Parts: sequence; C-alpha cells; structure tokens
Amino acid sequence: MKINDIKKILNLETLVEIYPDLEVDVACGSDLMSDVLAFSSEKILLLTGLTNLQVVRTAEMVDIKAIIFVRGKKPDQKTIELAAEKKISLYSACSSLFACCGILYQQGIRPEEIINEV
Repeated sequence: MKINDIKKILNLETLVEIYPDLEVDVACGSDLMSDVLAFSSEKILLLTGLTNLQVVRTAEMVDIKAIIFVRGKKPDQKTIELAAEKKISLYSACSSLFACCGILYQQGIRPEEIINEV
C-alpha cells in the first residue's frame, strides 16, 4: 500500500512529505524507541505517540522512511526540520495508536514479526 493511500485511510495531516508514493508492507507501532531499535528490520513506517527529536534519530538509524504521530500529536519545529533534513516523512493522525495499527492491519500492512517468520 502506498503512503498516499494510508494518508486517506487514516485521514492524516501531512507535516513533512518526502516519499508520497512509497510502498509500505510493514509497520511498527511503539512509544519505546529502544524496542524500535532492538526489533528493527524492514520497518518502513513507524506509528508513535512520541514527538521528540529522538523519534526521528531512531527512525534514521533503522531506515524508517515515514512516521505517523498518533492522538493528534505534532512535533516541534526542530523535530520537523530534522525530519526534512534526514528525508523522513512526518504525518499526524487524530486516532489512537491502537486504532491506527488496527486499521492498517486490516488493510494488509503487517508487523515485522509476521514478515520475519515467513
């Protein structure tokens, strides 16, 4: 599924857009950046309630291309600027982490553990 499709499904607000046609097969939902680092593989999309600089820095380390901030949260300007510099797309969703992940799962986006077992 393309990021543009995800934007429509989750009614996302665009904060930084780098890869609107990026194909997403796998996502990760977490507020613990240590988990994102520990279990990293082919996570193209990260959903989180954290909005600090560390989220962007973590995404950069594991090659995540897009971040969705949930519960209507938005990062500060420094975080937005860092994401643009690192070429990481940022979006904001009004729904909860649980709801966003569930909707994406229903649409065929898979968590990394299922992809890794195949």
